[in-house]
Amino acid sequence: MPSYRAPLDDIRFLLDHVIGVDQLATLPGHEDATPEMIHTVLAEGARFCEEVLAPINQTGDAEGCIYHEGSVTTPAGFREAYRAYCDGGWPGMVAPAAFGGQDLPRLMRIVLDEMMCAANLSFSMYELLSHGVTGALERWGSDALKARFLPRMVDGSWTGTMCLTEANAGTDLGLIRTRAVPAANGHFRLTGTKIFISAGEHDLTENIVHLVLAKLPDAPAGTRGISLFLVPKRIVQEDGSCGEANGVRCSSIEHKMGIRANATCVLDFDDAEGFLIGEPHKGMRAMFTMMNSARLNVGMQGIGLAEVSYQNALAYARDRRQGRASGGGADTGAEADPILVHPDVRRMLMTMKAYTEGLRALAVWVGLQLDLEARHPDAGARAAAADVLALMTPVIKAFGTDTAFEVTNLALQCFGGYGYIRETGMEQFVRDARITQIYEGTNGVQAMDLLGRKVPEDDGRLVRHFLGLVHADLAAAVAVPAIAALAARVEQAAQALASTTKQVLTRAQTNPDEIGAAASDYLRLFGLVATGWMWIRIAMAAVRTEAGAPQRTIEKLGTARFFVERLLPTVHALAAQISAGAEPIMAVDLS
Repeated sequence: MPSYRAPLDDIRFLLDHVIGVDQLATLPGHEDATPEMIHTVLAEGARFCEEVLAPINQTGDAEGCIYHEGSVTTPAGFREAYRAYCDGGWPGMVAPAAFGGQDLPRLMRIVLDEMMCAANLSFSMYELLSHGVTGALERWGSDALKARFLPRMVDGSWTGTMCLTEANAGTDLGLIRTRAVPAANGHFRLTGTKIFISAGEHDLTENIVHLVLAKLPDAPAGTRGISLFLVPKRIVQEDGSCGEANGVRCSSIEHKMGIRANATCVLDFDDAEGFLIGEPHKGMRAMFTMMNSARLNVGMQGIGLAEVSYQNALAYARDRRQGRASGGGADTGAEADPILVHPDVRRMLMTMKAYTEGLRALAVWVGLQLDLEARHPDAGARAAAADVLALMTPVIKAFGTDTAFEVTNLALQCFGGYGYIRETGMEQFVRDARITQIYEGTNGVQAMDLLGRKVPEDDGRLVRHFLGLVHADLAAAVAVPAIAALAARVEQAAQALASTTKQVLTRAQTNPDEIGAAASDYLRLFGLVATGWMWIRIAMAAVRTEAGAPQRTIEKLGTARFFVERLLPTVHALAAQISAGAEPIMAVDLS
């Protein structure tokens, strides 16, 4: 059975010395969010993940969810774990105090999400979308809807879902067929079927609040005609209590490759009572409040799975004895050496370590922007944070999950044949990680969002801002002898990103296929440069704090060197692939 220990030492170092978590306490409303308070709360969250969630991860996967006549039973231990989760106040961690939440910094939730996903991804998904529902309702809902629904969402009594996908539509939401018809008292009646709805039905709470995309009778064609509706599983009375069942039924659950302990549902809406969220025909704008939150969370799912996979692969490599070290026996008192001595095993482990720690730093830095955008007193700082979030959300989601799938596969490989055996738990991490590249917008969609929308926006303003931050840090790092050479290599990679960006956008002016042909390679190139930048920041912080922790400095500098010298050079191969253009992709007739 795999084990998990939250990497609190790495997290503390990252927050205190790389990200600068102390700036949270300078934001209005977060004066109590000192580093000490943040670390105390996160340590308690780590204990919950290690002691409550991790022990039921593998058993939950083996048991799966049970569907019977419209109801779903979650695996053994999940109901008790969810009660403990609510008793600990975790659902309301970052929710508004006005509705019973603790109103803590969103960065703290980002970190907790990684730990929860590492410990038990399926469990974390029952509450994953509730935060997005809360945020969308808080921003776009009427005061009456907020008063009726938010308190029960915030305390965890109810959970939420996001209902977008239909069998005929998929990613092309303009094709959805779910209809909403105006009814009495300002309500609406919704009819249609949604598929692939995570946690759409379960036995953890008495009610589930669905945010549903649908079209009104007078809706314009395409996505311009989509509206957003709140549809509860059970009718909610004026006093907030649950009444009779609404016209929402789970007609089946999917039998999936991974995340088997989370119910992925087909939901039928049959004249179900709903409430309009936001303006008519403006549902996509409101839904993106929820969707962008979910995309960042999916990135954290990937990082969590990468972390737990690395931990178990490293432990196995230390204990498993096979073969001898290349230069002779490392342990002369035994018949074989631990496989940790073999260069190829170390290559896999270092790749896992470098990606996981670098991606965590990038994601936490992006998470900080959530709080800066929401609360910084300076309008310019808020706008700058918003630019970072717009640009980096598809990168965190796609690069984070693509890399996580690589890492989980490397972990399985470290186990050899035993990795392919269910008992070790490695194959579950691979299966669980695979969906992260698909849902909340496939990674190809994320790549198109990055290169097709975010990069060209306002003549490249978002990319220029990002590269300005990168160049400023690298200019400072070049003056530090211990990392000057590494910083110079990252600078070369950043320049390759800049030149490739210009090249693609220029070609796209005469051939629109250039964006689609380059998008996935471009996002990976972007992610590598961004992670390389983070490793320079980590290395700089390690050098600054060396006096107190020399061994940590050696380890961080060594991992930074591995990333920059062994992984970052892929940037230049990707640039060459992109430079080949769309023609090699489109030339062969595949019809």
